[in-house]
Amino acid sequence: MMNIPLNITKTIHDWIFSIMPEMAANITEWVLIAIVYLALFAVAGLYLVLLERKVAAWFQLRLGPNRVGPWGLFQTMADALKLVSKELTSNDRIDKFLYNLAPYFVIVTSLMAMAVFPYSKQFQGFDINIGIFFLFAISSIGVIGILVAGWSSNNKFSLIGAMRSGLQTISYELSVGLSILTMVLLTGTLQLSEIVEIQRTGGWLILQGHIPAIIAFMIFMIAGTAETNRAPFDLVEAESELGAGFHTEYSGMKFAYFFLAEFINMFIIASIAVVLFFGAWLSPFGITEGITWFPEVIWFLIKVLIIIFLMMWFRWTFPRLRVDQLLTLEWKYLLPLNLVNLLIMAIVIWLNWTI
Repeated sequence: MMNIPLNITKTIHDWIFSIMPEMAANITEWVLIAIVYLALFAVAGLYLVLLERKVAAWFQLRLGPNRVGPWGLFQTMADALKLVSKELTSNDRIDKFLYNLAPYFVIVTSLMAMAVFPYSKQFQGFDINIGIFFLFAISSIGVIGILVAGWSSNNKFSLIGAMRSGLQTISYELSVGLSILTMVLLTGTLQLSEIVEIQRTGGWLILQGHIPAIIAFMIFMIAGTAETNRAPFDLVEAESELGAGFHTEYSGMKFAYFFLAEFINMFIIASIAVVLFFGAWLSPFGITEGITWFPEVIWFLIKVLIIIFLMMWFRWTFPRLRVDQLLTLEWKYLLPLNLVNLLIMAIVIWLNWTI
């Protein structure tokens, strides 16, 4: 079970093992952990939607949601209840099996990715020595849900949106991977907890790696925003061209799954950036010891929210790119720059110029 340093956790652990056989107790603990992550998933998704609306209102000099609950805090909960109560509709010629399966591809892969992040020294659901590789693999599966949704909907706009998503993901996955590989080269490990420990003694990796690390972060943010299909890279859901893109034919909770997954994927991209570049849960005021009275998980969430705000800033600042501009940016600029930056990082490490 998650090693959260609370007496209540140990008490629950001991109680479960005292009343059940070992296998049943382990399964029960896995179910409890899954419930914790599902709750985190739901709460994070709902309130990132609220944050998006507030940030958009701030940029456009509006108030945003302010009626349902204090400061509009319950607005997204009301929207979720509305989606739960809506009728599930579809056209007559869909591929029913794939149509119903697609939303779960997207939602399950996002949930699995959240499990490997070290939210604090003790709060990490799944710590494996190939954590970065695991994130690569899981993020590659997520796009299958979008492709399946577009194909099975029997709608030309859905299919075009799905094809765009596949094209965009294949292209920008290279830049995301190479920017992460640059930092893996610096740390020498794929395990997320070890990457954090390296920053405990040597400082944030964005400082240890000098200019190559800063370039890697900038490329990662651009490519990561494209990976989440957010503006200015939202050609997958271009409203003026495709209606709602790949989820045009979805309604109710099935539509909500796609909508929620977009914001959770934004949380995942921000979490990767925080772990690889900004010390994860480590305090910025004392990398070695931190502020003991301030919960580590709060530092992690503060950093993640700052990165998410930056991604939202992109959305409400830049216009949508054309398809040719999207591909030109990746293949002519980001990819060559990434390869050169990876070589420079290797030289920096070879000459021992890191902090």
